[in-house]
Amino acid sequence: MESMMPELLTHATRPQSIQRILVIKLRAVGDVQLATAVLPNLRRAFPTATIDFLTETPCDTILDGNPYINSVVVFRPKKDQIFTLFRSLYRRKYNIVFDLFSNPRSAQLTFASRAGLRVGYAFRGRKYAYNMLVNPRGAEVHNVEFNLDALRRLDIPIVEKTILFPLTDEQRSYAFSAFRKMFLSKALIIGLNPGTNRPTEKWPAANFASLGRMLRDRLHAHLLVFWGPGELELARSIQEQIGEHSYIAPPTSLKLLGAFFEQCSAVVSNDSGPMHIAAALGVPTVGLFGPVNPKLQGPYGKRVSFVTKQELGCLGCNLDKSCVIGNLCMTELDPEFVFLSVRNLLNQD
Repeated sequence: MESMMPELLTHATRPQSIQRILVIKLRAVGDVQLATAVLPNLRRAFPTATIDFLTETPCDTILDGNPYINSVVVFRPKKDQIFTLFRSLYRRKYNIVFDLFSNPRSAQLTFASRAGLRVGYAFRGRKYAYNMLVNPRGAEVHNVEFNLDALRRLDIPIVEKTILFPLTDEQRSYAFSAFRKMFLSKALIIGLNPGTNRPTEKWPAANFASLGRMLRDRLHAHLLVFWGPGELELARSIQEQIGEHSYIAPPTSLKLLGAFFEQCSAVVSNDSGPMHIAAALGVPTVGLFGPVNPKLQGPYGKRVSFVTKQELGCLGCNLDKSCVIGNLCMTELDPEFVFLSVRNLLNQD
């Protein structure tokens, strides 16, 4: 299939020839969020096809209410019998599978589907699973473009590059009511998201607190500190260090977190899934980066920016557990520079 003639490939991907499509992105909230950019383009190209999305929990929540897909297939590694899922995918008779994850497990799932067109990235040891290989540009372009390259491999037009995080009226209403109880209606409210799954990407709590005090004293802002599982004590520490006009967010699901972000004037976040959710909702978002290259994985949208300690030569090292020089890219990232980035973003028209 890799050597398929262009005219045959064009015939194979005509809208009337395609009835079922599967998109695979197994995990990481931010990665699944960025992968949603492929969906409006797929729906535009194949308006009558059934489009399913295969992912793990809790990433399935991101896709709730997405108008471009028909269903979400949830893979639960600790519960699902993998061969049962193999059979299920085969029986669905997909015409095209796009493996946007292309790790060993997703390659197996793609191969088991026996789809006519199996599109994946040309990583070593996984090429067997695909008959349409994509040159992996993960070290060259933003992750959104990396995902869209899978569509480009089949000459599917890229009409828009929008990432979507749908919210319901009920979720928005809940967040609105909660904010009105906590804040004055005209308050400048800035969300702080200090959590992240990778230890090397954590900006120190003291720096978040210092930034919070700057935003309060110089911009008269109120600060809302967000937290996820296992992060409540971190949030409390930051809130206590900020003091006046700072609050701890109530416990939220991913969807309610997005609804709360929408009520904020801006969000400052470590590199994390919530950072990408805020950006997807159009909230002015400042990302804090060190080991990860923000040009490849940074917040994606119209009103976003990122801050790095630019003078360090080891930025973008991708270390996720330990650093021999003490994680200076994050520990010495100056709150003053972050403050200026937030202020500049708020001043944009």
